[in-house]
Amino acid sequence: MSSATTARPRAVHQVLATLGYGDAIGNEVLGITRVLREAGYESEIFVETADPRLEDLTLDYRDLIDASHPDNVLIHHFSIGSRASRIAYALPDRMALVYHNITPPEYFVGVHKDLVRFCYSGRRELQAYVDRCDLALGDSEFNRQELERFGFERTGVLPVVPSFTHLDEPPDRTLVSEFDDERVNLLFVGRVIPNKRIEDVIRFYHAYRAKYQPRSRLLLVGAWGGFESYLASLHHLIADLRIPDVHLLGHVSNAELTACYDVVDLFLSASEHEGFCVPLIEAFSKRVPVVAYAAAAVPATMDGAGVLYESKDPRHVASILHTVLSNPTLEEEIVREQDAALDRLLARDFRGTLLEAVDRVVSTPRQPRPQVRDDFWDRFAEWERLEELRLYRPSAYKALPFAPAEGSENP
Repeated sequence: MSSATTARPRAVHQVLATLGYGDAIGNEVLGITRVLREAGYESEIFVETADPRLEDLTLDYRDLIDASHPDNVLIHHFSIGSRASRIAYALPDRMALVYHNITPPEYFVGVHKDLVRFCYSGRRELQAYVDRCDLALGDSEFNRQELERFGFERTGVLPVVPSFTHLDEPPDRTLVSEFDDERVNLLFVGRVIPNKRIEDVIRFYHAYRAKYQPRSRLLLVGAWGGFESYLASLHHLIADLRIPDVHLLGHVSNAELTACYDVVDLFLSASEHEGFCVPLIEAFSKRVPVVAYAAAAVPATMDGAGVLYESKDPRHVASILHTVLSNPTLEEEIVREQDAALDRLLARDFRGTLLEAVDRVVSTPRQPRPQVRDDFWDRFAEWERLEELRLYRPSAYKALPFAPAEGSENP
């Protein structure tokens, strides 16, 4: 429905737990703000935490209480349950929920017990929003379908349209000089976490190196903070298989990331759970052929381009790698298909889709006022006082008789 025939909201704000620098969600949030302000809406970003480089673009999520109004639209980026989510739930604003997916908790069993709990409670908490939000948007068709399975009736897709400006930096010369040689370089980019199945990438590389190309190396780029036990298991696997030339580079700068894409011959992914997977599209933009496991949102993200595989037999994947890397004509064809898929992605009307979603929220019958406990706001005010005490007078906080648990999720 056109905005000319719907009541225009007073403001369209966004709320989320954390605004990260350079990640897919952070880039989308900033893009949404830009579109909304250009369209004439008042629009702010309310967060619990933000990367220091982005803090001046945000407001504290508690300030959302004063900014709230029944005629506003609140775009709520839902990930793992948070205090910001619970405040958003309790406010009277109309709501468009944007779902970026929550990794199933079973991937973290035995690796990160807190994340098992957070992912489980986040998925459970999401169901509370079935009757709270006016529209539920996935940032991919895969995520939209998952929203339907959770019971959301009014759904849509607000597509991820990545920015590649971070790859415009000149490549890091030290990294280029180290890895730009006659060897075949394979690359994976993504957090060092279990659902990425980096152990499978290592096994595939081992099979490829042993059977086809001994003059090769594997570059693994991604932060591992909080997943040191998983990182240790990868080091043990590398040692057990006696595989040389596996480089775990950790978190890298934009210049180093650009250099990685510049020196590699192929991007290899074995991830089993992705809501979208921006690094695949980064590889497309750098004209690096992609070979990826056909799971979750990956096939839709690749949109008929690259090479998908369904068997994780290392010999099978190694043969695919060899076929691609030993046939320049085939490699050129793969890259051309990736160019076309990237053009289709970048041609999506993000601005029009977003503004249409705002119109859709205000043109549908209003959801019933959310039911919250009568003492919710009193408990919230009490929690704020305790949080201030914890941050600025920790000794007094620890002396409280009820000994509140560190990291408590209340209210």
